[in-house]
Amino acid sequence: MNLDQQMKKYKEKRKVNPREEKIQETIEVARESFLLAEAEKNLSYGSFLYIQFRLIKKRWWLLQILTLILLWAIFPFAEDALYAYRSMGVVAALFIILIIPELWKNRANQCMEVESATYYSLRQVYSARMLLFGIIDVFIITVFCGIASITLQLTLTDLLVQFLFPLVVTACICFGTLCNKRGFNEVVAVGMCMIWSAVWWLILLDERIYYDIMIPVWVTLFCIALVFMVFTIYKSIDCCDRIWEEKLDGIKN
Repeated sequence: MNLDQQMKKYKEKRKVNPREEKIQETIEVARESFLLAEAEKNLSYGSFLYIQFRLIKKRWWLLQILTLILLWAIFPFAEDALYAYRSMGVVAALFIILIIPELWKNRANQCMEVESATYYSLRQVYSARMLLFGIIDVFIITVFCGIASITLQLTLTDLLVQFLFPLVVTACICFGTLCNKRGFNEVVAVGMCMIWSAVWWLILLDERIYYDIMIPVWVTLFCIALVFMVFTIYKSIDCCDRIWEEKLDGIKN
């Protein structure tokens, strides 16, 4: 008997017939071991925020900064101070509009279903993005207001009425559109912000309205808008799961 015949005979003796139930049992044990190992390596919220920060396209923050720099650069050269001051409201609206593409990108890319299947919920994804945008935008606006008040001789009242108030109202419109159950897209949000910007421009062109409203009234209106903005942000986070289920899956609660 040659070597090949011996090898063939040996293979026939050592041949193992697999049993299906044992294979399935091995698969289940391996799956449970894998899930148990992964459960011990949960992603911390800090790491989750860092990942969301990396996913956000930084060009939108850069464009916001460039918008404010442009306003700061052209403000001293405006021939009419009236139009220069009123233009701050338009820039404020544009500043908020620049966050819309990033907040709406999961709808535009139709990836909400993927996000809702992750370890962190869709609500937490929205919360993380809004928190990051809030921190960065508040820092940018604070630096701009500080520089503008020193170099452009703008008072806190001017910044409040001409820039911060229309900015907060624009944010209310954006987040109100985001949490609307009709599922408006970003085009509708941008359109509504532009309409508000035009209305605000027309209102402040009337000198009587601007000077007849006292400072406490402006402060009160700003506080009301700020409270409403917080409410709309909360609603957008609270309703994001229901909007996804009802509008994209057709499942009614």
